[in-house]
Amino acid sequence: MKILFISLGCDKNLVDSEMMLGLLTKNGYTLTDDETQADIIVINTCCFIHDAKEESINTILEMAQYKDQNLKALVVAGCLAERYKDEILEEIPEIDAVLGTTSYDAIVDAVNEALKGQSYEHYESIDYLPDNSKVDRVVTTGSHMAYLKIAEGCDKRCSYCIIPKIRGHFRSVPMEELLREAESLAQQGVRELVLVAQETTLYGKDLTGKKELPTLIHNLCKIDGIEWIRLLYCYPEEINDELIEVIKTEEKVCHYIDMPIQHSENRILQRMGRRTSREDLVAVIQKLRKEIPDIAIRTTLITGFPGETQKDHEGLLEFVKECRFERLGVFTYSPEEGTLAAEFEDQIPEEVKEERRDEIMTLQQEISFEHTQEMVGKVVKVMVEGYLYEDDIYIGRSYMDAPKVDGCVFINSQEELMTGDFVYVKITQGREYDMIGEVDYEFTK
Repeated sequence: MKILFISLGCDKNLVDSEMMLGLLTKNGYTLTDDETQADIIVINTCCFIHDAKEESINTILEMAQYKDQNLKALVVAGCLAERYKDEILEEIPEIDAVLGTTSYDAIVDAVNEALKGQSYEHYESIDYLPDNSKVDRVVTTGSHMAYLKIAEGCDKRCSYCIIPKIRGHFRSVPMEELLREAESLAQQGVRELVLVAQETTLYGKDLTGKKELPTLIHNLCKIDGIEWIRLLYCYPEEINDELIEVIKTEEKVCHYIDMPIQHSENRILQRMGRRTSREDLVAVIQKLRKEIPDIAIRTTLITGFPGETQKDHEGLLEFVKECRFERLGVFTYSPEEGTLAAEFEDQIPEEVKEERRDEIMTLQQEISFEHTQEMVGKVVKVMVEGYLYEDDIYIGRSYMDAPKVDGCVFINSQEELMTGDFVYVKITQGREYDMIGEVDYEFTK
């Protein structure tokens, strides 16, 4: 039996998908990337914002059409299935089985029952944490890098966010389980671990009463084969001196941090339910830059939050100018049913949200270009990720670039390079988001 697996949404969702793939292949199912050949299609959905929900629904409907051909079973898992569990089977009867966000360990039962023609639903409590200690993940990001999901759920309850209602309370994966998983990934050839969660900085607090992320990082750094460890989703109010010190001193930890802040203006931050102020944000950014001068800071912002005035927007623009983030993404606010912010009366028109987003991104493009220009002439360590035949050039990422969300480094090389190789590249040209360089053989040995 051939299975086509489609994973939508974030990297955390992708880890769940890879766990499901591991369980399915262990039970004799084979994988295909051709929907016309698939006996079963599994879609792991997202519904974080309206566009993601729309993509998930459209993908389900598109795949359901193959039921008129060879498709025997259509299985839907993840956030959309969790959020609309009372409606999804009724609204889309082509679906044979549904699994909630914490029920992906039941994927084999779901597929087996669906193939028998039985409708199947499985929803664990959203605070359940599946035991992945005996699951051999099927890594889909290439053999050289993998995401390591260290926690599930969130307790922050920002006014715009649906995550706590579909992913549950914050709960950390036991450290022994993470270290076993990381060891296994390293044995498969993974050289970069990207640590992810709804919030990585609180790791371990629910288990021991203490933030254990620095301890986890120290232990991960001891694993042979792992060369880069990268941190995503670090909430600014939880970044402490101990975490900064481990980023600064552990050689395997990239001088990179993803720190979502969403806004800079105190009035908007309060309405969002965020736990920082503009002054707090400036302080943590200054401390990071002082302690780790070459750190690359990534953040995300939301424009057009209910009640955001032109003055708030201009304040955010000034903040971006002041902080000069190396990496930055901007989303327009999406009112999500079931959230507090969706009920606010002072909603902003879509065209205003988009204009403000575009204005910030234009500014960031200028800042990013200046950053890449500053890198010209410098030598940076780069992980090779592929080769572009048409251009006869390799492509890779520096420590400043997280997979999928940041820029890349185009590499000219006299010698053949392999995906997963680390090389030192002298930067010869900077673009808006990407850099171009050539292998420096004096450093690369």
